[in-house]
Amino acid sequence: MAADNNNTDAQDEKEIPAKERHVKETTEEVQPLAASTKSKDSKLTLYHWTQSFNSQKVRLAIAEKGLKCEEYDVSLPLSEHNEPWFMKLNPAGEVPVLVHNDNVISDPTQILDYLEQNFIDENTQKLIPDEGSMYYTRVQHYRELLDSLQMDAYTHGCILHPEITVDSHIPAYATTRIRAQIGNTESELKKLAAENPDLKDAYIAKQRRIKSKLFDHDNMKYLKRLLDELENVMDQVETELQRRVEETPEEGSQVWLCGDFFLYMLYIHIYFLFIYLFIYLFIYYSLCCLFSVCHSREQPGVAV
Repeated sequence: MAADNNNTDAQDEKEIPAKERHVKETTEEVQPLAASTKSKDSKLTLYHWTQSFNSQKVRLAIAEKGLKCEEYDVSLPLSEHNEPWFMKLNPAGEVPVLVHNDNVISDPTQILDYLEQNFIDENTQKLIPDEGSMYYTRVQHYRELLDSLQMDAYTHGCILHPEITVDSHIPAYATTRIRAQIGNTESELKKLAAENPDLKDAYIAKQRRIKSKLFDHDNMKYLKRLLDELENVMDQVETELQRRVEETPEEGSQVWLCGDFFLYMLYIHIYFLFIYLFIYLFIYYSLCCLFSVCHSREQPGVAV
């Protein structure tokens, strides 16, 4: 009987996904943001989703600094970020999450700062200029400005209200599908809260955030105001770039927003601002097409 139990335990262990098993092995030991460890050889683990805007920023920073990092893809379309093993790691249920020894950091801006502050040897690329320098003030200003942009509102808002976009390729049924998906997520969170009493507060809080976001993203006045703010930010960036041209005419067209030594952090924000908008809308469009095909197959007499 003991042997049978051991075999069953071994089989169960194999069926647990590697990323979930890794969290189970480390969650009890990990505490949020303990004393920093500056050793480059210490273990660095990132939980992310490939198409997530905030995840991409962090991954690019890790790549620029040349850090070794174990990565686990947490699928948002499959709702893996709502599963109990991940909610124990980050009660907000959002990616990315960085685990470094005994430290857990779940805010993307804090992750970027943490990487910069804790990996500082002479062989590691520096991404943020020294505090007090001219470039530091510029970089921080544009980091805060670009971080204030409501990326999820742009994407969800354009799907819920394609009429506010120009030459939208979002199919008409996408809005209904997305609303249904959000409704299903709320039901899923309520069920998970009942099944996991220790995470009940986290699930309920997330359910409330989703409902609040849907209310905001469905508000046309709110969306138009955000789009106006986005246009103002882009105009400000263009104006700043023109100033750099006037300040350094000898450099010709080789002009950076905050200098060529510390461009990475801003490059991360600006580059992915546009890439994210395109990718996110493309993914939602593809998922809606997939749901439509599956739904058609379920209907008798419907040709696919």
